[in-house]
Amino acid sequence: MNQPYTVLVLCTGNSCRSQMAEVLLNNDLAGQVRALSAGTRPQPKVADGAIAALKDAGLNTEGLHPKDIDAVMSEDIDLVVTVCDNAREACPIFPKPIPAIHLPFHDPHGEPLESFLAVRDDIRTRLIAAVREKLGLQAAAA
Repeated sequence: MNQPYTVLVLCTGNSCRSQMAEVLLNNDLAGQVRALSAGTRPQPKVADGAIAALKDAGLNTEGLHPKDIDAVMSEDIDLVVTVCDNAREACPIFPKPIPAIHLPFHDPHGEPLESFLAVRDDIRTRLIAAVREKLGLQAAAA
């Protein structure tokens, strides 16, 4: 493979689950996947709990900010992942058929940090495996 697959993670607000998924995919599948995230109705900022959960795992959160779906429509996307039911229903029509998977995660907004940590770990466990399987990627050598 010459270049990494581009994976777009869609959520409604692009302030929590999709942001965590973007960072986790870029970290855990580095070199194989380039993850982007966007929202159908982006919030003003990334949730503090999401930032804290990512930092707790030693992950870089610099430059994270909610983006509207229009900001990424010009990208050559190989896979779309919706992580909430609202985004799945409002998923845009892409100019070409793009494989998609729907993997909803609990929304921890307004809950304690422990909820964000649990969602981060759930995303890391289920989403990384689903993307790896859908794209036919090999697991990293241990």
